[in-house]
Amino acid sequence: MIRLHKWKLLTVAFITNITIVISLAVGDVKNWGDIDWLDIVGEGGVCLLAALWLGFTLNSRPNGAVTNLLALGLGLIFVGTFQDLLDEIIAIDKGLFLNSGLESILMPTGLTVLTFGLYHWHKEQLVFSEQRRKREQVFREYRLQDGLTGLGDARFLRRQLSAALQRARHQQQPLALVLLDIDHFAATNQRFGHAEGDRLLQELAELILLNLRRTDLLCRYAGDRFAVVLPNTGELMAREITAQLSRAIEHFAYKTAQQGETVYQSISAGISIAEDDKVDALIERATTRLLQAKDKKNAHSVAA
Repeated sequence: MIRLHKWKLLTVAFITNITIVISLAVGDVKNWGDIDWLDIVGEGGVCLLAALWLGFTLNSRPNGAVTNLLALGLGLIFVGTFQDLLDEIIAIDKGLFLNSGLESILMPTGLTVLTFGLYHWHKEQLVFSEQRRKREQVFREYRLQDGLTGLGDARFLRRQLSAALQRARHQQQPLALVLLDIDHFAATNQRFGHAEGDRLLQELAELILLNLRRTDLLCRYAGDRFAVVLPNTGELMAREITAQLSRAIEHFAYKTAQQGETVYQSISAGISIAEDDKVDALIERATTRLLQAKDKKNAHSVAA
């Protein structure tokens, strides 16, 4: 990384050498006894720290406007403190600009530029933090994704359903939850194998998505059971959408991968309209009605 900023270090080194040459040209080296070693230690320490900060900054940051501001500010501070250090070693006439004006200009200018750089660095970090937060959110949601169908899983459903319930209460709009269960899916698995059953679930998930509105949410709740969240939907509309989904699935002629045999499916559904309740109660009510629908369908099959 430091190679990208080589010219910045060379510029600071060049200016530093120029100040040494000019100081030696206009002044005389002090006698050993005239040097204040306490000032040497203090000003030398500040100079060393400024150099270290400059090196750390250039070694850890990419090239750009913020890096340039930080480097310029630290570079000016380093040159200013180095010139102050030279004053402790080389006696320069106090009336010369090099002795008074240069130090008075470089330090406050460097601090001002560094402050601007730190301000923009702070704004940059806020942007990075927001991007990191979004990436973490996407990662968390990815972990709540069903690996087979790509839909959200049961945990994702609960999270989204909780948010949907809050919005429905706030907007005073109805909300419906529909649980869909594929009839006799276990028999399909036994007859054609689990790989074929997985492929059937994938295609059914796509089929259901095609028959939903853009505002609706489809999740794989468990096994061969899907959950559909229908915002701004009352019971009559929920029943109509469920009937449309049922007809679409019944008319879907699924072809097996091995023999190309046509397999038709049907579904049972349980509809629950949100009341003043929580996620678990809404899901439990939909589950109860789904089981009732399956029992009723099984009873008709036995009677037939």
